[in-house]
Amino acid sequence: MRIIYLSLLMFSLNFCALAQTLPVGLLENVEDAYRRQQLLGKDTSNSSYLIRPMFMSDRNNLVLDPDSNFLLNKFRYLLYSNTKLHTQIYALPFSWQQQFNTHHPYGMNDGSMVQARGYQTQVSAGIYAKIGPLSIQFRPEYVFAENKGFQRLADAPNGVFWNTPVTTTYYNKIDLPDRFQDGNYNKFSLGQSSVRLIVGSISAGFSNENLWWGPGVRSSLLMSNNSSGFRHLTLNTIRPIKTYIGSFEAQLIGGRLEQSGIDLNNDLTVPLAIRNELVLKPHDWRYISGFTATYQPKWVPQLFLGLARTFIVNRSSMGRSFGDYVPVFGAVDKSAFAQGDGSNAADDAEKDQYISFFARYVLPESKAEVYFEYGRNDHANDIRDAIIEPEHTRAYVVGFRKLIPMGNADEFIQIGIELTQTEKPTTRETRASETWYSHYQVLDGYTNKGQVLGAGVGPGSNLQTFDVSWVKGLKRIGIQLERLVNNNDLFYKFAYASSDKNQYINRHWVDLSLGGNVSWNYKNFILNGRLTYIRSLNYQYQWQAKLGSTDYWDWNKQDVNNLHAKVGLVYVIN
Repeated sequence: MRIIYLSLLMFSLNFCALAQTLPVGLLENVEDAYRRQQLLGKDTSNSSYLIRPMFMSDRNNLVLDPDSNFLLNKFRYLLYSNTKLHTQIYALPFSWQQQFNTHHPYGMNDGSMVQARGYQTQVSAGIYAKIGPLSIQFRPEYVFAENKGFQRLADAPNGVFWNTPVTTTYYNKIDLPDRFQDGNYNKFSLGQSSVRLIVGSISAGFSNENLWWGPGVRSSLLMSNNSSGFRHLTLNTIRPIKTYIGSFEAQLIGGRLEQSGIDLNNDLTVPLAIRNELVLKPHDWRYISGFTATYQPKWVPQLFLGLARTFIVNRSSMGRSFGDYVPVFGAVDKSAFAQGDGSNAADDAEKDQYISFFARYVLPESKAEVYFEYGRNDHANDIRDAIIEPEHTRAYVVGFRKLIPMGNADEFIQIGIELTQTEKPTTRETRASETWYSHYQVLDGYTNKGQVLGAGVGPGSNLQTFDVSWVKGLKRIGIQLERLVNNNDLFYKFAYASSDKNQYINRHWVDLSLGGNVSWNYKNFILNGRLTYIRSLNYQYQWQAKLGSTDYWDWNKQDVNNLHAKVGLVYVIN
C-alpha cells in the first residue's frame, strides 16, 4: 500500500493520460497483432500483456498494419473537444459478433454470450469521454440467442448417472447450467463500461469490463473473457511503472458475482428424487477480491514474472472488517489460519481461495515466446506441504509461439502450441480436494451469471491446442487443431463411486476439432471469422455407464458431429 501511495504522489501532476481500453477479446486480431510486435522487437511500451484490458496511449500507438497504416488511435473518433474545459468526447467502434452451433453448445472466451445451440449475436457500441482526470467509457452490450434445445446431461439415453450417489454431491455444486432457460435468450448489460479517475500511471474507479490475468492465449486460470464482465471497483496501473530494479504493473479489485438465475430444484428435466436431495441455493451474490502484479527485472529484458490471487465468499457469510474486503493481502499458507483446536479458520470463514504464478519470456532474436501459469485452488498448508506435493489441487497453462519469416519483411508463419489442464492430479486418491472452480461452501463456484470466470474449458477438463497461420499486420489466415477432454473429474467420480469398475471404463467425453480462421481489415472494417468441425466422442452417453458388459471396448460409441461458426465485424469511425 505504501508503494501505491508513493506512486500516486509521484504522478499527481500528470493528468493527461487517456484511460480508454481495448476490450478483451473484442478484436482478437488486434490484440494478437500487438503481442506479435513484441516478438518482433518493435514494441517500446514495455507492457507485459499479462494484465488486460489494454489501455490506449501514445506509448503503444504502433503501426499495426503496414498496408493501411492502421494505428491504435483509430479506435476512437473525436466528436467534441474543449481545451479550456480539458474535455474530449469520442465515438467508439461498432461491433457485431455472431456465432452458430449446429448440434450442441461449443466455444469459449465469448464474453456476455452464453452456451447455446443455434444462432447467437452480440452487439456493442459506445462513447468515451475524458473530463480532466476523469474518464468515462460507456460501452453496453446486447446478446440474443436462439437457444434451441439439445441433449443435456439429464437427457442422456443411459439413466445410470441418476442412480449414483455422485449426483447429489456434484450436479448442484457449481452454478454452471448447460442451458439457459427454454426458448430465446435476451440479455442487455453494461458490457465494457467504466468510470475512472486517472492520476499519472494509476487508475481508480468502477468497471464492468472483462479482465484477463496471465500469459495464456486460449486459457487463463483466474480471469478471462469466458463469462460476462462483472461489476467491480478497481485500482490499477495503466502502463508499466519504471523503478531502479525494473518495471511493475498491478491491479486490485473488489467486485460482485451474480447467479445465473437457473434453479435446478425447479428443473423438471432432473428426476424428482434427485431434485429433492439437491442443496437449495440461497439467492445470494458473492464478493470477489482479487490482486495481480507483474515484474519485469531490469537485468533480464523481456522476462515478465507475475502472480494473481482471488478470494470468493457468499455475501451472507462475509464479515465487515478491512481484511474481509481485501483478504488477498493475508497469509498464503493455510497453517496461518489454524485455530487453537487445530481447525481451519479459512474454512470457518467460508471463503474459496485461488492463487497462480506465471511467467512470459520473449525472445525477439528468435521471434518467439514461451509462457506458463501454475495455479492452485487450495493453498498449501505450509512450505513443507508445498515442496512435498506441489501438484496437489494444481492446474496449469503452458504455451509456445514463434514467427517464421517469409519472403516479405512483414509476412510470417505463426506457430502456436498451448496446453491447459484443470483436471485433478493423482493426489485426489489419498487427499481430499475440490474440482477447480467448485467449493463445498461457496456452492455457486467460481462463476458469474452461469459461466466460469477463468479457463473456458471449465472444471476438471484438459485442452491441447495447435495452430499455424499466415500473418501480415492485422491480416491472418490459419488452421487450428484442438483436443478437449470434458470434465474428467466427473468421470472419475463416477468410476470411484461404482462397485463394478468395468461399468465405467472408457466413457470420457472428448471433443476433437479442426477449424479454419481468418482475420482481415479493409478500409474502416475489421473482420474475424472462424469455422470449426467438432467430432464429440461419447457425447450421447456423456460419462454414462453401460451395464451388463465387462469387455473394455464393447459398447456403442454414440459419437456426434457438430459445426461451430463465428463471425465478428467491427466498424471503425474515421
